[in-house]
Amino acid sequence: MKQVKISNTDQTLEYESDRYTLLEFLETQKIPVQYQCREGYCGACRCKLTCGEVEYQQEPLAFIRKGEILLCCSKPLDDVELTLPFI
Repeated sequence: MKQVKISNTDQTLEYESDRYTLLEFLETQKIPVQYQCREGYCGACRCKLTCGEVEYQQEPLAFIRKGEILLCCSKPLDDVELTLPFI
């Protein structure tokens, strides 16, 4: 089991299933997240990865800077800490 900490809300959630992307997981937890796609293209779900490591189901097509991830196409490899925009 992995933990997903949302640093700007001080919430820590238990990520139990690798079948969910981080976007899908946050939606199941009722965490508001901006997105416009689920294909890694638009970049609306971009957030800061403060700690931990993720893997991409597919390589993102949107530009991301070092330390950022796209929630729509990534899964945590270990415990992660995210800073979400718009919270």
